[in-house]
Amino acid sequence: MTAEAPRKETPATRLSARVEARRDQFIALADAIWDHPETRFEEHVSSRLLADALEAEGFHVERGVAGMETAFVASIGSGAPVIALLGEFDALTGLSQRGGASTHEPLEPGGNGHGCGHNLLGTAALAAAVAARDDLRARGRLEGAGTLRFYGCPGEEGGSGKTFMVREGLFDDVDAALTWHPMTFTGLFSTPTLANIQAYFRFHGTAAHAANSPHLGRSALDAVELMNIGANYLREHVPEQARLHYAITDSGGSSPNVVQDSAEVLYLVRAPAMPETEEIYSRLQDVARGAALMTGTSVEVTFDKACSSYLPNRTLEALMFEQIQTLGAPAFDESDQRYARTIADTITPTGRHADLDGMRRMTGPDTQDRIEAFEGQVLADAVLAPGDDREIMKGSTDVGDVSRVVPTAQCYVSCFAIGTALHTWQVVAQGRSALGHKGMLKAAAILGSTAVRLLEDPECVNRARQELRDASERTPYLCPIPEGVTPSPLAC
Repeated sequence: MTAEAPRKETPATRLSARVEARRDQFIALADAIWDHPETRFEEHVSSRLLADALEAEGFHVERGVAGMETAFVASIGSGAPVIALLGEFDALTGLSQRGGASTHEPLEPGGNGHGCGHNLLGTAALAAAVAARDDLRARGRLEGAGTLRFYGCPGEEGGSGKTFMVREGLFDDVDAALTWHPMTFTGLFSTPTLANIQAYFRFHGTAAHAANSPHLGRSALDAVELMNIGANYLREHVPEQARLHYAITDSGGSSPNVVQDSAEVLYLVRAPAMPETEEIYSRLQDVARGAALMTGTSVEVTFDKACSSYLPNRTLEALMFEQIQTLGAPAFDESDQRYARTIADTITPTGRHADLDGMRRMTGPDTQDRIEAFEGQVLADAVLAPGDDREIMKGSTDVGDVSRVVPTAQCYVSCFAIGTALHTWQVVAQGRSALGHKGMLKAAAILGSTAVRLLEDPECVNRARQELRDASERTPYLCPIPEGVTPSPLAC
């Protein structure tokens, strides 16, 4: 009987072993962040947990950067190239949920929850930085290899923290940036996204007794409602891929017999490119002014945040995909399968179909047979390769602004049952389970090995930078957040 040949050592296999050796530490960190779900720019516990862990590992940590208390940069090494690992750690409102459960069980009614898996996202990037440092040091390559950085990026959910960091010059000397996102499958995040602008519209009117003297009142709430009606009519006359979302953040009070003298609505405008987004935003402001004119009120517009569309870098993606192919998708066991089935039972056939259809649109023709196999599974256990014709993703990310100034690559790693939609209680539940943990550790190995490869291959870095320069000549970058706009927590 012939002995099986030993597996060839690669940066990917080395980094995977280093991550696995400290898996308990990284899982505990991810769970601690999950236990303290904090929304944009208020992630004080989460930011401190990550920054303290990196400081304990010998990284130099600069806290409170770019005017954000919860933003930080941790560095080790010196000189070029400078490789950045991007970590997020903010949560969402209204998604409190018991971890590892398969039914909707809020821990705190109306409380926050990690409905986008950022407890996993930030921890994997940290684990990648630590494992890459350990690998370089063990091989005597840490000194002179370049600089490895972890960017603690707050407020991705509705805050565009990275866009503020880009505006303040924190990425000016970075040569490449790497990140990932928890998902239902494993592959590259290789599609453009939608740009967006978010703004508050506050209407000011005149209070009055709604029965005795309604003619003396000027209703700010009427203005909000008329603006929303106008915006809904506007939807027919914007590009097909554009999106308009809104939330009434202040209805003016709870007394129907008072004409509300103040009310507010928050709008999020999305479109494939920033010029289109800005045009729709300008038209939306006209709608708001019209609503104010109709109601005899005034309107105050507060620009909240914006982010650019994501610009993929095919050079970096090719290198990252080598690591993904070497490491494969997470290895889920029967216990994972059983839990995933209980989650799958909570997902509608329409939701499952939408997820599988999304996989088809984001990947290449040679992976379609694998997606067909997923039809009968609850977990995606194979890597999906990207296609050449990659559709735009309908969501947005502030990684887009990083990608416009630094060559950037991202990947997805399977952490959730097939059909799981982001920003749901199902994500929160699986984010503190073995499913999420296994995907997180796999992502750490992918990111860490890609970083090591870049530190040891300056020519690849140069090609990636040239690709970005060529793209920037066609579409120059302008930061979409004006000077004077500052990061702020949720106002609602």
